Parts: sequence; structure tokens; C-alpha cells
Amino acid sequence: MQVLDQTTSHTDDLNLYASHAWRHSTVVAGVHWKNPVGTASGTFQYAAVRNFYDVSQLGAVSTKGVSPEPWEGNPGVRTAEAPAGTVNAVGLQNPGVDAYLEDELPKLKAIDATVVTNVAGHSDDEYAEVVSKLEDSDADMLEINVSCPNVTAGGISVGTDPQALSRLITRLRKLTTKPMVVKLTPNVTDITVIAKAAVEAGADALSMINTLLGMRINIRTGEPIIANITGGLSGPAVFPVGLACVYRVRTALPDTPIIGIGGIDSGEKALEYLYAGANAVEVGGAALLDPLAPLRVARELELLLDERPELSAKLAKGESWR
Repeated sequence: MQVLDQTTSHTDDLNLYASHAWRHSTVVAGVHWKNPVGTASGTFQYAAVRNFYDVSQLGAVSTKGVSPEPWEGNPGVRTAEAPAGTVNAVGLQNPGVDAYLEDELPKLKAIDATVVTNVAGHSDDEYAEVVSKLEDSDADMLEINVSCPNVTAGGISVGTDPQALSRLITRLRKLTTKPMVVKLTPNVTDITVIAKAAVEAGADALSMINTLLGMRINIRTGEPIIANITGGLSGPAVFPVGLACVYRVRTALPDTPIIGIGGIDSGEKALEYLYAGANAVEVGGAALLDPLAPLRVARELELLLDERPELSAKLAKGESWR
């Protein structure tokens, strides 16, 4: 078996609680990130992590998806462990866009965080309502989650249908001047087709990947563990899939900013995404095990970028390695 020669950072002496002057920034769709690492939507809540670390140190914060009205999410059981990951069907539980604008967003901007607001909807009209309300907000970027079951697309995810996606993004582009990131699902035959549809319709950047479809069975009952039957697989298990998606989309769209997501729990894995062609990354599932994971990954990556001036220079100019 071939053994990969991966560089290992010496991070045992990192003080994640102290303020830090970042040495390597990036630019995503014209938005400056103080470092290339952010949080992935659905795994970050400011109220829960602010006591663990200084959230403003992150490159960006991608908040939990917001919908027009409060969503209660799916009934329990919502999560199940999986080999090297977790299957979840939380159902995008959130208090709605109005509550988000009154509470979480102001708190994040008060600490000078770069905020990527994730947008969710069950129809084109719902997406449009949220984007319209966010246009005059202090959000720095909008991340459109197109993996929601969409009633105007026959109940399927808009992110799996290039025509439905093009129609949605074309509509949303007219409603906002903010940089708009489209978050892509890997549950498609060819992710480059979906990526091209999003960009041609007006997306400024892409983030990938959202979760893979998965499930677990209770062998005592013979029934699915999760009440929703299936859910989204995240964690280290999806890392190679996310990496391949970023590489393929970068090859197909050499000039489109990309945020890499999926299985990142170390600076080394973040670096792989950057070499695959990402301009930045988001840490998700790792933060469910270790709240400090996003900041730790950022500090580990910084040490690795110290030794890679050519890559660092490209990121700082908003360029990618490939």
C-alpha cells in the first residue's frame, strides 16, 4: 500500500485562547477573509461557542440556515453515528430570518466577524423572501442551500436539477447585490453540470459539498434509526468525496471562487482542499466533537502556509492553486 508523505504541523503549543495576528488571508468573491478557514452552516451557533474561543478570529462564520418563518425541524430521532461520521436529519431547525436579523447577526457583526448567512427554503418564493430581507442587512455574503426539498421542483432538491437551479438563482440574483454562494449537493451524477448552471445564472461563488445521503438501521428492531429514515452523512468519511468534487469543479470552472467543505478536521486536510483548487474551507462535523476545531484548523493551516509562500500569495489575491 502506498504511504502518503503528508506534512504534520507541530501544534501542541498553540494557544487558541489568545488573540492572534493572522499572516495568511484569502479573498472569496471579493470578500476578505482574515484566514482561509470558516465554519460550516448547521454546525455553528454563536451563543454555544462564544465561551470557548474568540469567534472573530475565524476567517468567516457560515451561520445556520435561515428560513422565512421559524422551522421546528424533523421529529426525533435526528442523528445516528456512522463509521467515521454522523448521519443527521435535523431538518434545518431555525428561528426564522426575522429573529436572525434581530439577534444572531447583530451579535456577530458587533465582534467584527465576517458573516456568510445561509439561506434555506422549500420553494422559490421562500428563498426569495429570505434573500430580500437580507439585502439591507450587515451579512457579508449569502450562501444558498439548494439541498432543501423544494415544492416548486416537485419535492426534489433544486440542487439536483440544473434547470430548476438556474431558474432559482436567476431570480435571486435580481434581489441582492451581496456576493452569493451556492452550496452544492454531491448527490448528483455530475456535479460540474450543476456548478455551471449556478454560475451561469449569477452565482458569485460555490461551496461544496453538502452532506451525502445515508442511513443506519437498528438491528434490534430492523427499522431505520432516524425518524426521517435517511439523513445527511458528514464527517471524515466524506472527505475524499468533497475533495474530488472541488477538484472537478475547479477544472471545469477555473475562475469561480470555491469554498471546500467535507471531513476537514486538521490543517493538513484543509491544505488538501486548497491544493485541489479551493479558495477557502469550512469546518463542520469536527466542531460537533470539538468546539475549538475551526480555530484549531485555522492555526494549523497557518503554520503549513508559512512554508508555502506561492500558495499563500495566490490566496491573498483571490486566486486558487489550480
